[in-house]
Amino acid sequence: MSRSVLETLTLSTAMKCTPHDGCSLLLRVGTSVTLHEHLRGLEACSTSLHTQETQCRSVRLPRASRRLQVGQQLQVHFSCFEVSVAQHLYVTLRTVPHFCGVQLDRQYHVEAGKLSYRVDRRRKAVLAQVPETSGTRDFYVRLCLRRRFTCEDAGAPVRVTANSVSRTVSLPYSQALPCLCLEGWPATPDAVRIQMCPFEADTEVLWDAIHYHPGSQALSWEPTCPVSGRVSLCWCPGPGAPCQELQHSGRPAQGRVLYPLVDTQPQLCLKFSTNLGFRVRCPFQQRRFPAPPTSRCACVAEGSCSCLPADRCRPAPSLPPQVTPLPTRRLPSW
Repeated sequence: MSRSVLETLTLSTAMKCTPHDGCSLLLRVGTSVTLHEHLRGLEACSTSLHTQETQCRSVRLPRASRRLQVGQQLQVHFSCFEVSVAQHLYVTLRTVPHFCGVQLDRQYHVEAGKLSYRVDRRRKAVLAQVPETSGTRDFYVRLCLRRRFTCEDAGAPVRVTANSVSRTVSLPYSQALPCLCLEGWPATPDAVRIQMCPFEADTEVLWDAIHYHPGSQALSWEPTCPVSGRVSLCWCPGPGAPCQELQHSGRPAQGRVLYPLVDTQPQLCLKFSTNLGFRVRCPFQQRRFPAPPTSRCACVAEGSCSCLPADRCRPAPSLPPQVTPLPTRRLPSW
């Protein structure tokens, strides 16, 4: 199928308001498609570059229309995606079924209004410039940690009065996180809030939130910001070599991920997989964590784990540890 079947990808935002639910911001996706006898439909997906969460919508083309109107151009509009102000999105459009190379993609930034800012990394502060407001309305600004459905206070909100001489507010922060956002709203009931995240591209800090507890030999990872994806143990035989994922070690990247009874082997790493790629962290290569006196290896199996003496489970440096299923034993949930 020719790539020219998909011609354009148009993106725009709209506000939807209902008496009971209030107002929500929506992303509209549209395209022009040339009908083809093998084209059954279209699928549009929107991925947040902040959380890697993905929403998809599909449109089916009736079989009669495909046969009678082959070669004709059709305008297609998808159901709206719910988005938030200042969100960075990656939108893809594909055919159903998917044909290799027949795809359109585009990055989109949801406009954030007139609230402007600059970051002073030396002083660790966000300097927010409050917009000029008409009449006697005051304005609030704050820093908050964006979760999946809320934004938690990362400092007290600052109120700027309408007659204030200075409209620049300094908001201190302790750590630059991709989910640390600046939020502003007028002091009126049910005001629409402007939100932008100055450190949205600083995602590397999420993969470094690894901790090792020598006493219990537990390896854990707990990101400060919400992440959608998968975590697994992997074995890296050498520099530049691909990290081989260990069977039955995959965990959803939701909240805290814990691996009990992990040996401090330099080749043992954590692999983080998301819709936008993967990252590998090898916490024991730099000897950041002390090794316990009696070493035991990670024997990870679906639904169970066990301990073996160090001389029985430490593999040769170039060979990955063998992880095999053991008799099922119920573990506590974490």
